Amino acid sequence: MKEKVLVGMSGGVDSTITSLLLKEQGYEVEGLYMKLHSKPGYHEIHQARAQKAADFVGIRLHVLDLQETFNEKVFQPFIDTYAEGKTPNPCALCNRNLKFGEMIKFADTIGAQYLATGHYIKTDGKYLYSADDDTKDQSYFLFYINREILPRLKFPLGERHKKDIKALAASIKGLESFSSQAESSEICFVETTYTDLLKGYVEVDQVGEVLDKEGNVIGEHKGYMHYTIGKRKGFTVHGAHDPHFVLSINPQKNQIVVGKKEELSCYDVKLNNLNMFDDRKEFDTTVKLRYRTKAVGCHVKIENDIAYLTLQESVFGVAVGQAAVFYDDDKLIGGGWIIES
Repeated sequence: MKEKVLVGMSGGVDSTITSLLLKEQGYEVEGLYMKLHSKPGYHEIHQARAQKAADFVGIRLHVLDLQETFNEKVFQPFIDTYAEGKTPNPCALCNRNLKFGEMIKFADTIGAQYLATGHYIKTDGKYLYSADDDTKDQSYFLFYINREILPRLKFPLGERHKKDIKALAASIKGLESFSSQAESSEICFVETTYTDLLKGYVEVDQVGEVLDKEGNVIGEHKGYMHYTIGKRKGFTVHGAHDPHFVLSINPQKNQIVVGKKEELSCYDVKLNNLNMFDDRKEFDTTVKLRYRTKAVGCHVKIENDIAYLTLQESVFGVAVGQAAVFYDDDKLIGGGWIIES
C-alpha cells in the first residue's frame, strides 16, 4: 500500500512541481488549497490555478477555508505589532499556525503520513537545513514550526534550484503557463506597502516629534508606524548634515528617536518564545537577525525560556518583534523573537 502525502498547493509553479515529483516517486498524493487572507479576488484566481495543477497531476484537491484562523493568528498580530512600535514577521507565524499547524491536522483526517510543500528548505526529520538555492532559501521563516512534526515533512525542492523548476515546468506540455507566472510577494496579503494596508485598521498618519537620544525635539515625522529600527528616510531633522537613523520608537507618545549610524550598533540581544530543535542551553553558533542578512557569530545562553545573545560583531538596526534564527553552517537549530537589543 502506498504511503500518502498531503501537498500544500497554492497554484504556483513550486507546489505544482512538488506534487508531480512526489507522485513520480510513488506516493499517493492529495493536494490542499488553503484560503488564508481575505484579499478580494485573490482566491478565485489561485484556487483555479491549484485545481488546474491538481487535475494535470491527477490528484484530488481539498479546499480549507482558514480565513478566520488566519485573521486571529497572523493578520491581527501583524496589525498589533506595528501598533506597538515593533516590526512583525507574519510569515513565521503563518508557517507555524496554519501551513504546518492546521495543515498537519487536516493530513491526519485523510490518513496522510506526510506533509509536503514547495518551500526551498531541507530536512532530515530532526533538523531543518538551508536550501541548496541560497537565493530562494526559506529556512528563516520556518524556524518556528513545531519540532514534533519534522519527521513527517517532505521538501522535494530543497536540493533544487528555482531556475531548474521553472525550466522543468516550461518543458512539460500542459504546465508551460506555470513557468511564467509572476513570483508571489514576500508577504502574501500586502498588496502595495504595509502602511497602505495598516491605514484600513489603525491611524497611521499622525505627525509626531523626532527626538535625539537626550530627549530634545529636533524634527518631525509622519506617524510612528511608518518607521522601523534602522530606517533613515521619511522624517525631518532640523539642520542635520549627516544621515540620521531610527534608533527607537515610542508608540504611546507617537515619537521616534534618531541618531547617527554608529548609535544603532548592537552586541547584546534578548529573545523570548523560543523554538529549539534540540535541548542545548548554552552554545556558540551563528544567528540571523533578519531575513536577507548574513549570519553573525554569537554566544547563546538560555535561562527560563529566555535566550541571551552576545554577538561577536556589532549588528546595526536590530528590531524588536523580528525573528532571530540560529544556524550551525546550513543546519537550523532554532530561534526566538527579539524582545530587547
